[in-house]
Amino acid sequence: MGLFQKAPATAEEVAQGNPLDLDPNEVLTYDEDEWYEKVYRGDNVAQLTWRAVLMGSALGFLLAFTNLYAGLKTGWHLGVAITACVLSYTIWNKGLAPLLGKTRFSILENNCMQSTASSAGYSTGGIMVSAIPALMMLTGETIPWPVLMLWVFCLAALGVVMAIPMKRNMINQEKLRFPSGTAAAVTLQSLYSESKESLAKARALFLAGGVGLIFPFIFGLKIKGQALLPSSSKIFDWIPGISAAGTVYPLSSWTIKLDHSLLLVAAGALVGLRIAIWMLVGGLALAFVVGPMGIESGVVTNPVYAWKEIGLWLGAPMLVASGLLAFLMNWGTIVRAFKGLGGGKQEERISRVEVPFSWFTFGIAASGLGIILVASYHFNIPPLYGALAVLMTFFLALVACRATGESDITPTGAMGKIMQLTFGVLIPQDAKANLMTAGITSGAAGASADLLNDLKSGYLLGANPRRQFIAQFMGIFSGTVATVVGFKWLIPDVSKFEGADPEFVAPAAVQWKAVAEIFMKGFGNLHGMAQQAIVVGLVIGAVFMILEKLFPKSKMWVPSATGVGLGLILPFYYPLAMFLGALAAWLAFKKNKDTAETYTVPFACGAIAGESISGVVVSGVNNLQT
Repeated sequence: MGLFQKAPATAEEVAQGNPLDLDPNEVLTYDEDEWYEKVYRGDNVAQLTWRAVLMGSALGFLLAFTNLYAGLKTGWHLGVAITACVLSYTIWNKGLAPLLGKTRFSILENNCMQSTASSAGYSTGGIMVSAIPALMMLTGETIPWPVLMLWVFCLAALGVVMAIPMKRNMINQEKLRFPSGTAAAVTLQSLYSESKESLAKARALFLAGGVGLIFPFIFGLKIKGQALLPSSSKIFDWIPGISAAGTVYPLSSWTIKLDHSLLLVAAGALVGLRIAIWMLVGGLALAFVVGPMGIESGVVTNPVYAWKEIGLWLGAPMLVASGLLAFLMNWGTIVRAFKGLGGGKQEERISRVEVPFSWFTFGIAASGLGIILVASYHFNIPPLYGALAVLMTFFLALVACRATGESDITPTGAMGKIMQLTFGVLIPQDAKANLMTAGITSGAAGASADLLNDLKSGYLLGANPRRQFIAQFMGIFSGTVATVVGFKWLIPDVSKFEGADPEFVAPAAVQWKAVAEIFMKGFGNLHGMAQQAIVVGLVIGAVFMILEKLFPKSKMWVPSATGVGLGLILPFYYPLAMFLGALAAWLAFKKNKDTAETYTVPFACGAIAGESISGVVVSGVNNLQT
């Protein structure tokens, strides 16, 4: 069976590519035999075509920039599959195809395209907003771009091939839902039915993207050293200031001001009101309680640095404790992950359609060897420890992928922390080893989960998984280039992370840095208040998570460790802007639920994508001026 196919050319071939008269949610109930009989059509419908791969690579290249920018700003790494589906359908089927006299994408081509785009835009960027910035913050080291290219490519490749033995068990047999993958399939089915709702979502996405494009040029582009308008407003300085060590500081000195970024507001709309409220609470606690105490004790040198100098030591442990405890409390997922690894016997039709195990063997050997070599020669990690990191990554990725399938949450942060703690004991006081081994797990687990989400979408639409795997793998190439070039463009040196009001806060990296710093410096060498904050943060994070598990029906009223922790490690204007976005989304749902469900996510995703695209351009232009 040839893997690449010809694009539909005749009306009959185009008609073959129309959606099945089956709701993807109905397919979720089929067993494997029923799927082959009623759903599978990967042999007869165009799927893996060069135009789909090229379109996916181009969109993924662009979306990789947006995810990198948004990740460095907010700490969140956003899935791009649904955005890519809508963009591809609109750009090709409604624009380029009629203009060039070509046929439209079949639904399986579009699904294949979103696999390539998702791989490029999501799978390659996780480590670039976490471990790499954290290493720069700790050591000031700038990693050469060839090393970054090879490192990012090998991590993404490792993650993609690691998903091969998991796919059949988790998707075909256990029928785990993989909510994002299911949503992508439903979105594609809706687009091809040309429903009014799906077209309205597409328009909202493009409109919000256009609005988002404008913001960085107004508030960020520096002409003769100054932007057209300031990036924030000190609108709260009329309120009496906060006293600390005999001095009264205006609220803006504690970063309590209004940021003018649409991206943060849009991110808040996606995050939801509960987490946004507790982020605000965490930020206020830092400004009014923890920060002044820090100035009194001497650990905080200036209010503008409170989030870095003491908030970090309280908030990061809170995030680590809650994340690890949530993972361990979900022990059923861990047990099921290892029980179901085999995947069952291989029949002839299955071995012809599914990804061969030999691809897994060769892929693990090649990508694993690449990781071990780079880790040894550039990051000074002994080969034995590099091999151990790759081995541990497989088992941690297995658990992370099952968590994604069951809950749509990929616990890459918790997986990374497990590796940091492990290698903090094995190779203490080595920040590079601590961060880069954790980066192996985080990067590979994210790529594995992304592939399984895409394979779930293809499964519901009747796609050939082997062809979809090829599409996913090809996206790594453009994604690696975009991510590394984008990172070097945005972050020429560590100064972009420094100062009281840095251009990029990189919240995920701040957490990773804190854990590595403890092992590098030694707990006893930290300031006394920082030591106390770490212990208190660990306890509070654990208590909040236990309360969430004990009272799931009252979760809305239980403090969020994620929210409070993030509020403590960010400048206050971040939680404030995100709270405003979450509040606006909540009010919209209260006013008209149907309208809000149609427009909230497309508007938010479009705004984030638009501002991220122009933000990358503006940041690069500003760097060239300096």
